[in-house]
Amino acid sequence: MTTSPDMGATSEVGTLRTVLLHRPGDELRRLTPRNNDGLLFDGIPWVARAQEEHDAFAAALTDRGVEVLYLDRLLVEILSFPSARAELIGAAVDDPRLGATLQRAATRHLAWLDPEELAATLIGGLAHDELRGGRGLAYEVMDRSDFVVPPLPNLLFTRDSSTWIGDQVAVTSLALPARHRESTITAAVYTHHPRFAGVEQLYASNLEHLEGGDVLLLAPGVLAVGVGERTTPGGAERLARRVFARGLGHTVLVVPIAQRRATMHLDTIATMVDVDALVIYPPMAESLRAWTVTAPEGVADDADPVELTVTGPQPFLEAAAAAMGIARLRVIDTGLDPVTAEREQWDDGNNTLALAPRLTVAYERNTVTNAALEAAGIEVIRVAGSELGSGRGGPRCMSCPITRDPL
Repeated sequence: MTTSPDMGATSEVGTLRTVLLHRPGDELRRLTPRNNDGLLFDGIPWVARAQEEHDAFAAALTDRGVEVLYLDRLLVEILSFPSARAELIGAAVDDPRLGATLQRAATRHLAWLDPEELAATLIGGLAHDELRGGRGLAYEVMDRSDFVVPPLPNLLFTRDSSTWIGDQVAVTSLALPARHRESTITAAVYTHHPRFAGVEQLYASNLEHLEGGDVLLLAPGVLAVGVGERTTPGGAERLARRVFARGLGHTVLVVPIAQRRATMHLDTIATMVDVDALVIYPPMAESLRAWTVTAPEGVADDADPVELTVTGPQPFLEAAAAAMGIARLRVIDTGLDPVTAEREQWDDGNNTLALAPRLTVAYERNTVTNAALEAAGIEVIRVAGSELGSGRGGPRCMSCPITRDPL
């Protein structure tokens, strides 16, 4: 089957037409000092303020003509389909912590919920004391505040669980246990929702770890894939093989990144703001390296024995320019001193969302980076992110472009 011609993306900066967001809800209210580390948040967000900030972010997009789709609403709509319900309930209770008795009890509880209630529970979680008819050894041993179905506070970052490459969507394989179930929800939406009828899925959650925040569409046919804390070299290779086999690209740059919280994904280090320009964390602008991966003609699929061509490493900026067919890739010089650079990197200063060439959305708090972007001719739409940023993600992390105009 072929996908609808009005979906897909071949760059980071083509005019954005449709985007997938998730407005944070009760899943953030589940965060406590006891569990926030395990659920990958650096603090306990003020939920009402986080929702206000997210609403303002969505409004900034719609004010510029972008259609906003909400993941939770799409989820509600597919949960009227028996096949989608069974699939997602099964994934929610597929947890070795529970044991067979508690799994059956949880399945019964979830099966009784209507689509709105079920969607809210799949995202917001199900605590021990909320389970009707709980029984079994695992249930008795659990603390009353433990989760039978854990919440998904990181669902806010829709970029990570899926990313579009050309006219196909890569449902990704998230590395950390707290996020595994996000991909099952995203995959179900793409599989069952009529909006996505005919969409081919390029990747799947049962494959090597690969996260959307590590995938940058530098130019039509050219991808950069960061490997480090979240994406493995094996995931990058499998994605490259599939991209080549399906004619979605000709070059994949594999970029190792430091395995630290502040640089968990490639898009926490660098994002595109124009067809030939990016904003990048200054200490890494010259130190990033890339291996260039290409394929001979005739690669059939990711199981093809044909060996990919790997060259390098060489400086990332040089490799990217060569793959893009341009003389040089412009770097926005933020002029940051080391302390300010580190602070604004931590606050996602380099994690911007381009709405079109030279038009980008950024957190307002990164004042020096934003001023440098504007001095370089980039229009910056500033949005608040004091509470949203507690999960370590900026405007790009919080958005999955579904449709961008070709360059």
